[in-house]
Amino acid sequence: MDWGMKNRLSRIIKPSSGHAVMLAVDHGYFMGPTHKLEEPRKTIEPLLPYADAIMCTRGVLRTSVDPKTSVPIVLRVSGGASVIGETLTNEATTTSFKDAIRLNVAAVALSIFVGTQHEHQTLRNLGQLVNLGEDYGIPVLAVTAVGKELEKRDSRYLGLACRIAAELGAHFVKTYFCEDFGKVVKGCPVPLVVAGGPKLETELDAFELAHDAIAEGAIGVDMGRNIWQSEHPVAMITAIREIVHNGASVREAQQAFEEAKKTKTPVLAKTPIR
Repeated sequence: MDWGMKNRLSRIIKPSSGHAVMLAVDHGYFMGPTHKLEEPRKTIEPLLPYADAIMCTRGVLRTSVDPKTSVPIVLRVSGGASVIGETLTNEATTTSFKDAIRLNVAAVALSIFVGTQHEHQTLRNLGQLVNLGEDYGIPVLAVTAVGKELEKRDSRYLGLACRIAAELGAHFVKTYFCEDFGKVVKGCPVPLVVAGGPKLETELDAFELAHDAIAEGAIGVDMGRNIWQSEHPVAMITAIREIVHNGASVREAQQAFEEAKKTKTPVLAKTPIR
């Protein structure tokens, strides 16, 4: 792996812990103005100091992220489907590699949809993106997306999808946590980051997700709605960091969350759920 590739990865996956807390704010590319992400800048700004990296689209990056930030960017470069369409699996690469370079990103990301009618095109998209990434020293994050078929999130399916992503050259993979997640980790020779997924019922559920993912071998989380849809988003990301980087238990994370609520957490304005 070239020096530039290693350097970019080390900005995302912190050498001090070998772990990463990524902040996912790319939901609008298929979901539109998601609850509490209607005005991206207002959501992102208070959370930036606590994120090891943020995952977003070029539109949100250009309009809603301060260019003076030192937080590395993982740029979502795939799209082409929406929640109101027939399927979420019909994606293509929508952002050029030249634009990713102009934006000085630390990595690029796209979704693959293994086992769907669009499996072939999304896997080809990944292979082509990896080729470009190797040319320019920019890592590629493959996202093992399941579209609207959430029941696919079991270890057999995710193990297959993650291994295929790694075999095609992805430098790290974002996937879901599942029962027997350790098997998924064992079968994937590149680092795994766990998605936060839809908003969970309680903060404790999110802490348990992060804790169990790290305990079973994930190197980090890419969490969005379970952070910024919380009434106390800064406290949430603070507690998640304690789990991911400091090995905190679920109970210790809950204590960190309660303490952070008292001291530094701005409560985002309530908006109607869409």
